[in-house]
Amino acid sequence: MARLTPALMRALDIMELFVERGARWNAAQIAEATGLPRTTVHELLTTLTHRGYLTRDEIGNFELGVRTVQLGNAYAARFDLLGAATEVARDVGQATGHTCSVAIREGAEVFYLAKVEGSESLSLISSVGKRAPASCTGLGKALLSELEPAEVDRLYPTGHLPALSEHSITDLGQLKKALAKSRLRGYAIEREESGPGVACAAAVIRDAAGAAVAALSISVPLARWDQLPEKHWADIALEGSGRLSEQLGWIDRNAG
Repeated sequence: MARLTPALMRALDIMELFVERGARWNAAQIAEATGLPRTTVHELLTTLTHRGYLTRDEIGNFELGVRTVQLGNAYAARFDLLGAATEVARDVGQATGHTCSVAIREGAEVFYLAKVEGSESLSLISSVGKRAPASCTGLGKALLSELEPAEVDRLYPTGHLPALSEHSITDLGQLKKALAKSRLRGYAIEREESGPGVACAAAVIRDAAGAAVAALSISVPLARWDQLPEKHWADIALEGSGRLSEQLGWIDRNAG
């Protein structure tokens, strides 16, 4: 393993405090949190402030500086959601043997960005570049669960929802109950709502600001799904969506 530079590691430890544990710190708090000597902390803070990575207010509190915004924008400019989604979907599909999809929401529909078929044969409506009713899919329900109830109402002004199967939710009130449940547990479940013999777990993908910009799902034959707890499949979707969220800059402050 290549030798790491101790001074740089200490500076990065300080920067990560602002990212992971709060926006504003003074020198004493940083010294306590990192375990570094105050003289070392002072030198590092002076350097980071001089280079624009931190700013210092009139009472001695430090915050992230404009240089960190520039770095974030540079990363965002080169980040390819489509490419990353395809890569993660491929990894999930290969690891599980089941179909993994990534989609965004456009109004009351989802638009499929990526899909990697599993080893089993499934009758799915999804394919890359296609659209589907959001209310009939796990991906769509995960994304709809991020909306306020009034926003959901505006998407379905008649109160009637499209159906893809006899199990699709067609009543707006029932959909809002399902979305509330998805919001509470942190993932969405779909059982034969988009087609027969298939169940699905989906979780949202967040950007650096925490906004739900897409969702990832795993689709499983119903007979196989019922052999394991629902949470098993949900955790696969959560892990995959979490990977993409991290690449977008999202930090889950509730993790761990």
